[in-house]
Amino acid sequence: MRYIVHTLGATASAAALVLSGLAAGTAHADAAGDTGLYAPSALVLTVGRGEAAATATVERAVTLNCAPAPGGTHPSSQAACRELGTVNGEFALLSGTSDRPCTRQWDPVTITAAGVWEGKRVDWSATYGNSCEMRESMNGSAVFAF
Repeated sequence: MRYIVHTLGATASAAALVLSGLAAGTAHADAAGDTGLYAPSALVLTVGRGEAAATATVERAVTLNCAPAPGGTHPSSQAACRELGTVNGEFALLSGTSDRPCTRQWDPVTITAAGVWEGKRVDWSATYGNSCEMRESMNGSAVFAF
């Protein structure tokens, strides 16, 4: 009986120490948030052949880092980060319509964006009938111009 009482006491003490440590860790994390840390923005952008992101054969891929400063392997990282900032990281808002005609050739192109934008997980893709349709729907956007 005495063994059980000591075991329960030790378990309760250990639990109290763990919980107080977690509370202290949370307080430190909150205080650190006020020192100007940035929300990360780091993405992998791809262009591939195929009808779906899961099965497309990737032809080109780049990394794009926008926070704390534009960078990565993207050839126009500053312009791409600026464009993504204007649409608040909503990739669907980058596409539009164009008056330039494209052939109706079916040669599907899938573009993807995966990573983090301002601390939020991103997993986006779009499929176009061919590379002309993709280029024209992006209206000269720098994000997928690589």
